[in-house]
Amino acid sequence: MQVHIELKKVVDNSYDITIDRLPKIHFDTKVAVVTNKTVAALHLEYLLSNISAKELHVITLKDGEEYKNQESVNAILDSLFEHRFNRKSMLIAFGGGVIGDMTGFAASIYQRGIDFIQIPTTLLSQVDASVGGKTGMNNKYGKNLVGAFHQPRAVYIDPYFLTTLPKREFGAGVAEIVKMAVTFNKDFFEFLENADLHNAQILQETIKRAVETKANVVAQDEKEHGLRAALNYGHTFGHVIENETKYKQFLHGEAVAIGMVMAN
Repeated sequence: MQVHIELKKVVDNSYDITIDRLPKIHFDTKVAVVTNKTVAALHLEYLLSNISAKELHVITLKDGEEYKNQESVNAILDSLFEHRFNRKSMLIAFGGGVIGDMTGFAASIYQRGIDFIQIPTTLLSQVDASVGGKTGMNNKYGKNLVGAFHQPRAVYIDPYFLTTLPKREFGAGVAEIVKMAVTFNKDFFEFLENADLHNAQILQETIKRAVETKANVVAQDEKEHGLRAALNYGHTFGHVIENETKYKQFLHGEAVAIGMVMAN
């Protein structure tokens, strides 16, 4: 005896990635901005001056990869329940890759899935983590071992946020840019060899090329069944390095850079 369930309907998860100054955005629903203390102190006022909503809340988490865990995800979920968010409500991930991953994961599991948008504030998250729908958290067994594929409804990349980025964080983002180019875009890699990333226009063009490269890969293999796995170049070793050093010694991009050298 067998019962067949027909589930071949195609769902369009397409979305736009805007690389420019943050526009004025209004949401006709409840919205929660998820950020951390560092980003909030630097840029929350700027963000709130550009967004409005039917009801707006801010959830502020601790800053650091070591807080990318179940406790932080629970803090997001608890706030959503307390403020009676529903399936039409929206989350905004406002921070680096840690905030983006956890916010996206919380959105994917709250009432079986609500929408979220990405407003990344680090170079690494702008060129990589905010694009492609990978969400998740770490646990004692390793990095990003709990998560879901949950695409954002939109991504807003504002280079303005990079003006306060520490030098190490900037370098960590460059490592992911190099990874993107060396795996999938020879012309982009050659462009990078002579690119002055301290030039605002060249940096914006670099971000655009990195995002286009990743978007092209994700469009072909959204759930990482084949081609997209190449974007994990350097990450197998890098994640071990991060886990073994308790996420305190190296930034993610630094660990990936070391991991690429080890893979080579």
